[in-house]
Amino acid sequence: MDCIEALKTRRSVRAYTGEPVSREVIEDIIDCGRLAATANNIQPWEFVVVTERPMLRAIAEVAEFGRFIAQAAACVVVLCKETKYYLEDGSNASQNILVAARAHGLGSCWVAGDKKPYAEKIRKMVGAPEGYKLISLLAIGHPAEQPPKDKRPLSGVLHWEKF
Repeated sequence: MDCIEALKTRRSVRAYTGEPVSREVIEDIIDCGRLAATANNIQPWEFVVVTERPMLRAIAEVAEFGRFIAQAAACVVVLCKETKYYLEDGSNASQNILVAARAHGLGSCWVAGDKKPYAEKIRKMVGAPEGYKLISLLAIGHPAEQPPKDKRPLSGVLHWEKF
C-alpha cells in the first residue's frame, strides 16, 4: 500500500483478533516512528513494544480509554525525554507509527498519554527512567472490525489565504 492510500484509509481500530504480528513487521513500523520529524533533530523518543498478554492487560486496565489494548497484538508505548518540544516530536513519531501500521495492513489506535493521570504509572510499569514523559499508547494488531469513514469533507476544513 502506498503512503497516500495508508493516510487516507487509516482509522482508529478498537477491536482486534489477537493474532500475533511478526517481530519484523513491528520493527519496520517502529523504524518509521524513529524517522519522524523532530525539532532541532533532538529525537527525544524511546519506544517500548509490549506483546506479552499479561502486560497488555495491565496497561489496558490502567488506561481509561484503552481497554481494547488487552486484545491487540502489541502496544507501543511512546515516551520522550522532557525537552522543549517533546510533545510535538512524540506526536510526530506516534502518527508515523499509526500510518506505518496501516501500510502493513494492520489496525491501530492512539490512546492519550501526556497529561493523563495514569502517565506516571505506565512509565514505571515499562521501566522507563525518570525524565521521560508518556506521549501515547498505540494499540496495533489485526483488526476485528473496519470502522466507518467519519471525517469532515475537505471543503469543510480547507481555507485559502484567510480563514
